[in-house]
Amino acid sequence: MKIAVMDDYQDAFRKTKAAAKLQGHEIISYTSSEKDPAKFGARAAGCEVIVLTQQRSFLPRPMIEALPASVKLLAQTGRNVPHIDTAACTERGIIVSASGGGNSSPTVELTWALILASVRNLGTEINNMQAGRWQSTAGTGLRGKTLGVYAYGKIGSGVAQVGKAFGMKVICWGRDGSTAKARADGFEVAASREAFFAESDIVTIHLPLNKETRGLITAADLALMKPTARIVNSSRAPIIAEGALVEALKKGRPGFAAIDVYEIEPTLNREHPLVSMPNVVCTPHLGYVTWETYELYYDAVVGNILAYLAGAPANVANREVLQKK
Repeated sequence: MKIAVMDDYQDAFRKTKAAAKLQGHEIISYTSSEKDPAKFGARAAGCEVIVLTQQRSFLPRPMIEALPASVKLLAQTGRNVPHIDTAACTERGIIVSASGGGNSSPTVELTWALILASVRNLGTEINNMQAGRWQSTAGTGLRGKTLGVYAYGKIGSGVAQVGKAFGMKVICWGRDGSTAKARADGFEVAASREAFFAESDIVTIHLPLNKETRGLITAADLALMKPTARIVNSSRAPIIAEGALVEALKKGRPGFAAIDVYEIEPTLNREHPLVSMPNVVCTPHLGYVTWETYELYYDAVVGNILAYLAGAPANVANREVLQKK
């Protein structure tokens, strides 16, 4: 059987222990993205299985319809599949297996890397030293500042605990279940949504992307933030209304941002408005990208592939396709 691994930027899949379980099968990894349907389909020529990593591959109907008839299984890391046209997959008889979540720790760690890089101007100072220059900036301390955590889930709670360790005041906002858990863990809930944005020195977002959260954070929310404040997004770009963050940064409220996620990925344009702004720290969606996470994710994917080969597909996102088999 031939397996294509799409958007495998580090050619990671074949290097994991999980891949050894597919010994005897041909594995082809593509380390670059392909947005053109015909070219994407050509990459899957002769393949029965396509492996997808999280939401790196955007697969609307034209992409699905361009796949060769040989493709029978899309095996993805992560449960959420809003980026895949599952109805088109069902029509084509393609099973979509979406495995469970991973370890939240890497994203917590990356969030704090972004915050620290922003408040201590690490990008500028690293560039200074590489250019033979000494320090040119003064950073901002965290102790006594207010950290606003939007959504107190697995990642948000981890970020909050680190903020507490830094001596920050932590306030939370989100749905009732999220805020109830925050209170139970001893954290303060903001008096209102407006107060949350207005009082926070750093707002960090930890929401999943779905119909309810798309565009949830608006230009009006951002306008409430202090000129000295920062917003950090290591979740999904569309949670902030399209275009709102760039305009808010131009107006100076908030004054800074640290971003790991983008509307279109990969983002390779150095002139991208966020990438080119001096008051923004940008990283290329590294939140979950550790070898430990890859091992966890791809082990689940391989489990789904083996279940499919055994005639018992698992973790199927479009279960109606099974009725066509």
